Amino acid sequence: MVSAYWGSKPLIPCDIAVNLIEENITSFMKEMESVCKEQSLNSSNIVVIGASKTQNMDSIEQAYKAGVANFGENYLQEAEEKIKECDLDICWHFIGSIQKRKCKKIAALFDWVHTLERIEVAEKLNAGREGNINKLNVCVQVNIDHEESKSGIALEEVNSFVKELKDMENLRIRGLMAIPDPSLNPEKSILSFRKLKDKFEELKALNEDVDSLSMGMSGDYREAIMEGSSMIRIGTSIFGKRT
Repeated sequence: MVSAYWGSKPLIPCDIAVNLIEENITSFMKEMESVCKEQSLNSSNIVVIGASKTQNMDSIEQAYKAGVANFGENYLQEAEEKIKECDLDICWHFIGSIQKRKCKKIAALFDWVHTLERIEVAEKLNAGREGNINKLNVCVQVNIDHEESKSGIALEEVNSFVKELKDMENLRIRGLMAIPDPSLNPEKSILSFRKLKDKFEELKALNEDVDSLSMGMSGDYREAIMEGSSMIRIGTSIFGKRT
């Protein structure tokens, strides 16, 4: 069996589990609908982002045909080849760590960046977006549980950070993103999501463009939705476990 490659990163072979993607999405959407119904929420207000790291375009196309129009990528080199090959009406989200030397391409290729945490990166993204008709949508990444190994700014720094971003005319500040400590149990992860939601509401009251709360993945999207997430990043529940 031959695997496909994007740059130096091996991708899942084209003929593995592709036929299961539609079933996975149907099952996931039913589960999400159930969660939303329990919380008296409208599921149409929640954007499902297919976390497509290591997935080939065959898998992404299957997910697109099954109703997923937003996809999140972690690595520029891998994503660049996919985006250039793609002729589908996809909204591309960058959800990985950002290296300063890659900002220009990220700003040119993606519609959204969820992992903004440094002003020097924001400046380079802003410069890289110059001349584009549309502003680059950005979410500020918050290290909600103060993990030493995780990226993101402290919750207490959000307001001052956003204030500095306002002068960057090619960026549109849309909201906040966080990934809680994976070792937390559901009850404690809910508290983390709630802290981010409270800061989001504060930010929203001061900034007219702020409307997006990016939190929740396959393992904790239920808790994230319960606490007000409007964007969930789903990989395993769509594409299956990575190999």
